[in-house]
Amino acid sequence: MRIQEKAQNFTAADEVRALGIYPYFRPIESDQDTEVIIEGKRVLMMGSNNYLGLTNHPEVKKAAIEAINRYGTGCAGSRFLNGTLRIHLQLEDELAEFIGKEATLLFSTGFQVNQGVISSLVGRDGAVIIDRADHASIIDGCRLSFGKTLKYEHNDMEALDKTLSNLNGTNGLIVSDGVFSMEGDIADLPGIVELAEKYECDIMVDDAHAIGVIGQGGRGTAAHFDLEDRVQLIMGTFSKSLASIGGFIAGDRSTIDFLKHQSRALIFSASPPPASVASARAALRIMKEEPERLERLWDNTRRLWAQLKAINVDIGKSQTPIVPVMIGDDLKTFRVCQRLQEEGIFVNPVVSPAVPLGESLIRLSIMSTHTFEQIDRAVETIDKVLDEFEVERGKKVFDG
Repeated sequence: MRIQEKAQNFTAADEVRALGIYPYFRPIESDQDTEVIIEGKRVLMMGSNNYLGLTNHPEVKKAAIEAINRYGTGCAGSRFLNGTLRIHLQLEDELAEFIGKEATLLFSTGFQVNQGVISSLVGRDGAVIIDRADHASIIDGCRLSFGKTLKYEHNDMEALDKTLSNLNGTNGLIVSDGVFSMEGDIADLPGIVELAEKYECDIMVDDAHAIGVIGQGGRGTAAHFDLEDRVQLIMGTFSKSLASIGGFIAGDRSTIDFLKHQSRALIFSASPPPASVASARAALRIMKEEPERLERLWDNTRRLWAQLKAINVDIGKSQTPIVPVMIGDDLKTFRVCQRLQEEGIFVNPVVSPAVPLGESLIRLSIMSTHTFEQIDRAVETIDKVLDEFEVERGKKVFDG
């Protein structure tokens, strides 16, 4: 089948568009705040990963502007050659200190971090062991590696134990999301660490949704469980709490140096632009200086849990500001999403294959800058729309 024929045979998006419920690529006409403008209408944003509310912070924007004035808009090359600026090195040092590792390495996106690290570290004599709910970037990193890829059931330590017992001396790298981006639950890192040490495997934690969210000072999953010294690699992004775009890997100095010279995703990609790096630096500094942002984030999260629990909504196993509302059917999920936007609430639909067939959901994401009034309004509207579409409730209500 030729490329054009394959593209023409893809009709799923057009079928949803024809129903008037296509929920993707919705253009936002304002800054990424608790309320945004879509098609000239003000909408309550309940679907952003801007957990600490820093994307439009004056100091973050000022840092970006100053970086452009000093360095220009881009680096015109890769980190490996002409694209390393002083601020790249400064941010790497600051992140290493924050995460508690010897060194870090910046990549242009978080997706590239997982691609570049896994594919570089797992060779023909190795295996990468992943949670079935891990992010797509981890899966693609596995596909690019020359080692075996083994999967275990989501957060199931018995399944992980069984998987690791079959390695038969193969070098193993266990890679898990710290906070799972669809379910909103936290990896059983104590269990993973215990099994990794039993079978002499290394661990890499994807903290894209954990930095700025869990752990002392927002330092992520390993800090949350006080296991920093027993996790070899920690990955993070700038596109969530750190109000920018880009990513990093933190670990021991020798591993980071190896990746600097072996990771194709780093060597053959353009360097993170000055404005993005400066924004992330400013956001990191504000996060450390204003711990009350993290406290407010969790106050808001507990408020949302309580309000949804009060109306008997199924939110799965959420333990974080990522809160799924289970719908079930893909098309019904699209209809709920569209109806909520008409009612002034922006949410994200998550349908198969991102989740198993029949387990579609809308995903809510809380920010520290939301008010209780906004959260209550969102829940009141969700309650109304779920009734309108006769969505079943109460099967897996959070009980935390």
